[in-house]
Amino acid sequence: MLRRIYLKEMKDSFRDRRTLFLIVLLPILMMSGLTFFYENMLNDDNGETYTLAVNQDADEEVLARLASYESVEIDKTSDPAKMVSDGDAVAAMIVSPDFMVRVNGGEKADVTLMGDSFSQKSSSLLTIVTNELTSLEKEVTAQRLEAEGTDISLIQPFTINQEELSEDISVNMLALLVPLILSIAIGIGASPSAVEFFAGEKEKKTMEALLMTPVNRSTLVMAKWLAISSLSTLMGFITLLVMMVEITLFTEKLKSAISFGENLYLIAGLSLIVILVYAVFNSSLLMITSIMGKTVKEAQSYYTPISMLAIFPGMIISSLGVNELEIHHFAIPILNLFSQMKELLFGIVDYQHLAITISSNLIVMLVIFVIGRILFMKDKWVLN
Repeated sequence: MLRRIYLKEMKDSFRDRRTLFLIVLLPILMMSGLTFFYENMLNDDNGETYTLAVNQDADEEVLARLASYESVEIDKTSDPAKMVSDGDAVAAMIVSPDFMVRVNGGEKADVTLMGDSFSQKSSSLLTIVTNELTSLEKEVTAQRLEAEGTDISLIQPFTINQEELSEDISVNMLALLVPLILSIAIGIGASPSAVEFFAGEKEKKTMEALLMTPVNRSTLVMAKWLAISSLSTLMGFITLLVMMVEITLFTEKLKSAISFGENLYLIAGLSLIVILVYAVFNSSLLMITSIMGKTVKEAQSYYTPISMLAIFPGMIISSLGVNELEIHHFAIPILNLFSQMKELLFGIVDYQHLAITISSNLIVMLVIFVIGRILFMKDKWVLN
């Protein structure tokens, strides 16, 4: 009887066009947009040129240094600031015509830079200009020290070499957005069917007839929960599959960033397990909100704030390195989805963290399921 009810609910779900759209088309659209957006963002510096507005009588020696950059296009104008505000240039520089003469003569010389620090293009151009001016400053300082017979090591006693431990910025971005998209997709994919299984039955006045059948309530709630879990899991698997296929076939930067080598199949398999565990946990949340809701709209209003909780783990994880994750990050449901996927995307397989993630989700899922079953056994929660 459990199998028959389960199959009936699954057939009813796939007859619903909304469910088909959310399970099939939504993950394709979401992951396609995410994949191509970040691939394009990682490649946006290739062949990019930035227009730098300068005053017409700017020092030619300074401009010659900047002209050596292929990405910098210098545009002389009588009003550099206006050119930036009009959007014709991403940054501006005002430098006097006798700048190098004053510098070589030991006199004070100023350079004015103008740009928008919130603009990625403006920030990139300002970084190039600042670095070149800093290099010029060091050269002038070295020449002056040499003229005075002073060893340059007196003002530069050591050098700083910085090495980035993170393999690629694209992995960090994916580690934040992949679990966020997965959590949203899993919740949205099964939501229409979940609210129909309980709240919808009550709203349509068909729950009474269902309870009059010889099937006990425990079997009913178990069959409906299994159907919700199946839809959630299917949504998660399709979302992950779409992402893997598109990254492998249609991207270069992202593909090279998450190349796991011999661990590819292991990490893919573990990712599916993590998605499965999160899907059944989320299904319990969907089930209990549907049982509590007297109507479909009310059930949806109960689940909406719960689904928004997926935003906060992303904010927490984004500021942590993969080596800074601790036990509690894998013990808290929803947060552990982000933590575990971050480790897997970095190619790290920690079976202790996996065990904590799986067990904590299953324990909380079981508690929520038991509460839902208790509510379903009481007439005031299943009958309007």
